[in-house]
Order: sequence, then structure tokens, then C-alpha cells
Amino acid sequence: MAWDSPITSPAQLEAAVLELGFLPFFKNSIPGFSIAERTPPEYWFVKDREGPWEWKGPVVRGGKCAYGKFFHGKAVYVALDWLPDLVNYRRDGYDFDARCDEGLCSWHEKRVYETLAAAGSMRSRDLKEDCGYGSDGMRGFDQVVTRLQMLTYLCIADFEYELDRHGKPYGWGVARYTTPEALYGRRIVRSAYRRAPEESLARIVTHLAGVLPADEKKIARLVKF
Repeated sequence: MAWDSPITSPAQLEAAVLELGFLPFFKNSIPGFSIAERTPPEYWFVKDREGPWEWKGPVVRGGKCAYGKFFHGKAVYVALDWLPDLVNYRRDGYDFDARCDEGLCSWHEKRVYETLAAAGSMRSRDLKEDCGYGSDGMRGFDQVVTRLQMLTYLCIADFEYELDRHGKPYGWGVARYTTPEALYGRRIVRSAYRRAPEESLARIVTHLAGVLPADEKKIARLVKF
């Protein structure tokens, strides 16, 4: 499959992620390097036809691709083979407890992470409510969850839909959050810890430069926090 060939099914989407290692959902600084650009218009928001929004859950549940807001606060699929290097680079040598001990996380981040970690996984709306956000509570929940994803302490385990009286899903899927360790196992997620964080960044940049029509500087800007 060419790196920019059309994507018309969840199986093709998964194959594209596994081939490239990383695949952003939306347009970015590298032309063609997104699901938005590679999926034909007839697969977007068409009645009785599923498209990229509906494929997210099945691809994540397949267990080969992680999903979350990993590049500049925007959604990205990451092949499980490359997730450990992204985790190693973004965490910069800190497990979450160590980051908190060093004063590198906010009280809000600590509350959200610990609530989620204790539960194992939670729907976005439940996590938001349990942590005291909402119409009558604190503000900034989305920013906290986005930052925790950018730091790779959180990811999305699935998207869940309400069901109509016929048992058919409808509306926008609600994200179910979890930690990468809970979803993929501590051994896999932390398997790149033996490398220096900058080495993991270099590995990612070199890999993507070999499969994308973009230079290493542009790729590094996209991958860096």
C-alpha cells in the first residue's frame, strides 16, 4: 500500500497505521499525512455508511493501534510497536508519581490521573463528573485530559454509543479513557525505558523520514511536545 493511498475501511485504516507507525486524524504540517486527507468524501457523515468517525472504536479494540491526542493536542493513531518510544520520549524519564514528586504536574492532572488509574477505565463524562468538573464545577477538564494524553499517561480505550429502541447506536461516541499500562500492559508500554528519551525521538523521526515525503526537521516539529 502506498503511504498516501485511499482509506475506505477500518481494516485499511489499521493497515495504514501499522505501515507508517503513526497516522494523525486531521490535516497537519505534512501534506497527505492524515486520515482526513486519505479518506474519500463519500465516507464522511453519510447516512447508512460508516466512515473514519465510526471506525475509531473497532481499530482501537483490535489491540494493534493506540489512539489519543498525541500530536499538538490532536488525535493520532500509533502502532503498538512505536508506542513505547513515544511514551519514553514524552514522559522524559518520569512515571506519573515521580513527575508529581518533582512538582511537574498540576493538582488537576493528579486528580484526573489518579481517579482514572484507580478505576481502570472510565467514560469521559463519568471521569469529568467524578473529578468535580461540569456545569456547576471546575473548568478546564478537556485541557487537563489533553495534556495527560500528550504526556502519554492517558489514551482512549474505546468509543461508546447510546442505543435507540431498536438497539442501534446513534449520536457521537463517548470516549472511554484508560492508561496505556492498563490497556496494553506495563511491560510493553515501558519497554523503551532503557533508551534515553532523545534516542526514542530520533528513532521516531528517522523512521517517519523514511516513509514520508518530509524532511526530519518538519517531522520533529510535529512529534515534539
